[in-house]
Amino acid sequence: MTKTRVLLIDDHPLLRKGLAQLINDEDMLEVVGQAGNGAEGIELADTLAPDLILLDLNMKGMDGLETLKLMRARNIFTKVVVLTVSEHKDDVAAMFRAGADGYLLKDMEPDDLLDNIAKAASGKLAVDDRLAEILASVLRPQSEMNNKLDLLTPKEQEALRFIAEGDTNKVVARKMAISEGTVKVHVKRLLRKLGCRSRVEAAVWFINHVE
Repeated sequence: MTKTRVLLIDDHPLLRKGLAQLINDEDMLEVVGQAGNGAEGIELADTLAPDLILLDLNMKGMDGLETLKLMRARNIFTKVVVLTVSEHKDDVAAMFRAGADGYLLKDMEPDDLLDNIAKAASGKLAVDDRLAEILASVLRPQSEMNNKLDLLTPKEQEALRFIAEGDTNKVVARKMAISEGTVKVHVKRLLRKLGCRSRVEAAVWFINHVE
């Protein structure tokens, strides 16, 4: 099987070295690049096209939030998982709204980190368990989300359930026996009805309010 190619962006060399060793010890993971700042990270993300990026938040100069925003502006849509010490809800909210695919804390156990990297690589939401309540509260106040599911058609609800499981549009199309283009239409409409900015936000809402 093909290894998941990982890019590390962090301004602490010792941490990068330790992470690289931890990740490279896994059979299905491989660190293909390391960057010590946001600008270098963006260039490597563009040239290396990794499967997953581990991005520090509090870096000198260009921080993780600005780095992520510039990546998305340059149409770099590689999965990005934030790896940071910050548990502040404003940081969690800002990174997900900028397009992050996960948010992990640097003091988590190595095995938990590896499990979450694998989860993110497979398209699922990777969030430190300690941040679940914070994430649910900052993405959308619950009072705004009540009964929103009733606004969705049965097909949109079905698509949302698959999105929450981490499925891509292609996989959702196969499961629903419809075209990928039709899935994209369903996703666009359900995001608008739920008032969500991204698939990740919709998935988090579904997990916390429905399942």
